[in-house]
Amino acid sequence: MSYIDGFVAAVPTANKDAYIKHAAEAARVFRDHGALQVVEAWGDDVPEGKVTSFPMAVKCQDNETVCFSWIVWPSREVRNQAMEKVMSDPRLQPESNPMPFDGKRLIYGGFEVVLE
Repeated sequence: MSYIDGFVAAVPTANKDAYIKHAAEAARVFRDHGALQVVEAWGDDVPEGKVTSFPMAVKCQDNETVCFSWIVWPSREVRNQAMEKVMSDPRLQPESNPMPFDGKRLIYGGFEVVLE
């Protein structure tokens, strides 16, 4: 069964082009190391909640946009093996491909697929 890594981030709206460039390079790296699919989505209908919401979860500021992304892996085992390689890949090092958002507010997690 597939395995999913999911991410939610607050990205400065002015950095949209830089974010897309960063994400495109990261997607190549993830696919090179075994990911089946990488999806990046720029929020355009992400309401602020009263109790909880995507914007609240990432402490989204007025000048930021919530982005939601996920990576599909063939299995958790493939993902675990790939992540070491991904994190050490020179194409994703901060010097060559800096994150155009505050990584401290990035929410992420791995998910076992239970229905496809």
